[in-house]
Amino acid sequence: MKTIQFTLLAIVATLFIQGTPVKESESTGIQFFDGTWEEALQASNDQHKLIFMDAYTSWCGPCKMMSRNTFTNEEVGAYFNENFINVKMDMEKGIGPKLAEKYGVRAYPTLLFIDNEGNVTFETMGYHNAEQLMAVAKKTQATGA
Repeated sequence: MKTIQFTLLAIVATLFIQGTPVKESESTGIQFFDGTWEEALQASNDQHKLIFMDAYTSWCGPCKMMSRNTFTNEEVGAYFNENFINVKMDMEKGIGPKLAEKYGVRAYPTLLFIDNEGNVTFETMGYHNAEQLMAVAKKTQATGA
């Protein structure tokens, strides 16, 4: 009897694991840097890449839409992961208010491209779908901004 219960449990567990989809944000899309702002600047310097910063707030509807619809896009993720150090920064928590003041962030989302010395090379505001964000990123790369 215990063998049957164990076998059934193993079958159910296997089916559950196989049937559980991987979150799209885990498998595709932009992978955001997991570290401090200073570490992001250092990574930018070491890898010779600009920082892409999503300056957002927790209450911002368009910010949530970008996180859900744009940042999870496979093409966007591939391009941004290869060409930028990607940082999501809540402008109301931690170092966020200091960076919001430094960069003059007044609307959300604000998307900043920042060099390894902390200087903004390009800035845009508002919701961007995948196509629009790709155009901004490629323009930023092409102009050497």
